[in-house]
This record gives sequence, structure tokens and C-alpha cells, in this order.
Amino acid sequence: MFESIAYAMGGAPAGTAPAGGTEMLMQFMPLILMFLIFWFLLIRPQQKRAKAHKQMLSELKRGDHVMTGSGLIGRILEIDDEQVLLECGEAKLRITRGAIGGLMPTKSDKEEKEAKK
Repeated sequence: MFESIAYAMGGAPAGTAPAGGTEMLMQFMPLILMFLIFWFLLIRPQQKRAKAHKQMLSELKRGDHVMTGSGLIGRILEIDDEQVLLECGEAKLRITRGAIGGLMPTKSDKEEKEAKK
């Protein structure tokens, strides 16, 4: 019983050549393929979304209707490099730029979509 385990754990038999470059590459091929799959399915789309969000934050202007990451919807009254003053109903909230999750579509955007249909 233990002989087969010991034989399996032993080194390469005498007279055989060490693993070549192609054999080594074939051993790592599944890891390389997994990394490529993760890159195209997870990492790359996340980087695209982060880039688009950063661009959207840089293009914000006074009067835009936005939604925060927590779900509050408001209109921008003042904006500077770090903070944004939002009007939410009768309340005025000062938040950081990074807390803005996205722009809300305006009526003209909705009209353009309906016209395209």
C-alpha cells in the first residue's frame, strides 16, 4: 500500500529528461486562460465603468439633476472641486463629488429617446 504512494512521490526516474519549455507552458496554460477570462469578464468592464464615472463627475455643472449613491435625487445649486450643494425638495445638502452616483435623465433626453423609436 505505501509502496505505490512512495513511488508516486519519488522524483523522475533515471534516464528521463527534465521537463522542457513546452511542457512547462502546458502546465501553466490553465492559469493563463483563467487570468484572461477574469480580465475580460471582470477587471476590464470595471475599469471602463470607473473611467466613465470619473468623466461624468468631471462634467457636472450647475442645474444638473443627479442621484447620489444612497438614492437621494436633487438638483445641483453650487459645485466646486470637492463638494456639491444639492437641492432635495426644500432641503439643501452639501455632499462630496464622489457621493454622486449618476445623472438623472432630463425631459429632453426622454423626448429624444421617444423620437428615435
